Amino acid sequence: MEVYTSDSSDTDSREQKTLDFGRMSLDLVTLEDHLASPQKALLKSSGDIETMLLNHNRLVGLPRLLLQFGNLKILDLSSNAITTLPDAVCQLPLVTLIAKNNLLTNASLPKSLLTKMANGNGNGNATGGTNSTLKELNLSGNQLTHFPEQVTELRHLKYLYLGGNKISSVSKDIWKMQSLHVLSLGGNLISEVPEAVGSLNQLQALVLCDNLIEILPTSIARLKNLKSLLLHKNRLRHLPKDIVALKNLTELSLRDNPLVVRFVQDMALKPPTLLELAGRMVKASGQRPGPYDIPRTLAEYLNSANCCVNPNCKGVFFDNRVEHIKFVDFCGKYRVPLLQYLCSSKCIEPEQPAARGSSVPAASASSGFMMRKVLLG
Repeated sequence: MEVYTSDSSDTDSREQKTLDFGRMSLDLVTLEDHLASPQKALLKSSGDIETMLLNHNRLVGLPRLLLQFGNLKILDLSSNAITTLPDAVCQLPLVTLIAKNNLLTNASLPKSLLTKMANGNGNGNATGGTNSTLKELNLSGNQLTHFPEQVTELRHLKYLYLGGNKISSVSKDIWKMQSLHVLSLGGNLISEVPEAVGSLNQLQALVLCDNLIEILPTSIARLKNLKSLLLHKNRLRHLPKDIVALKNLTELSLRDNPLVVRFVQDMALKPPTLLELAGRMVKASGQRPGPYDIPRTLAEYLNSANCCVNPNCKGVFFDNRVEHIKFVDFCGKYRVPLLQYLCSSKCIEPEQPAARGSSVPAASASSGFMMRKVLLG
């Protein structure tokens, strides 16, 4: 993820362009006092300030004095008690706006956000006094009940964080946000993902975990640049089959979904019965009782034995088995889950590291284990 800072690479220069009022227990009155006093502002000119940190204070709002910082690029308002985001914020040339962990609602966001961003100073002239270049917006951990439609017009936005709210649906106009690299919507009440998400061609990370999603749109398979797809803690019972076309996908989280929980629950091994243990011993010894040696029901039981799929094991099982998911190569490109039935948990073959001099990379050899870890959690 890009970090938006001053163009200068010199540490001292960056410090001179930063006002850090974080973790000072400031309320609105004391913050205004700091901003109005050159001495308390460390004798920094307001025009020189590019970063302002107001995080972890006791702010319930923001002062209009912010407008004097005409070159402000980064504003961190996180972890306060802010209930309203004033229009003044929209008149700053912000690149990053962090307002997570506050008390913002949909009604408390500026309704004029789009106009001010598109038209600059309100006179129809785009100027440096707008935040039309906003690239990162973080509204996580607030009280939003629906996807804020204002943000769909932020055409240059790359990172959008809306997790930890009460959003129940995603805007169908999200396709307009063609610059998005990260879309984070985890920890909401979303039950349906619109097809329009598949139009976000630049998207690299899609976070939908901890929601109420039952079905993913097939358009997900069109996200060719997607690297991370987090879907854990939802209600998914299956995935679109075309998802294997996501060649750049390196992180897929599915734990705590019915499609995975079903496998995990079935893996629990119950103690075998005495009948099963005896039957296994008879089959392992190679004995073949005649029709008059044992009752017919027992003979039928012995004939129902299943061979362990581990090629290095000659054991059998009847009713008691180990169910195991193994990830196998598919067409040399993808690793797909295969459900195996084994006679014992000892028959689970560990992933072997690539031999020295092997043409198979070590990362590839261990990817089965890593995929199981990510998938099943």
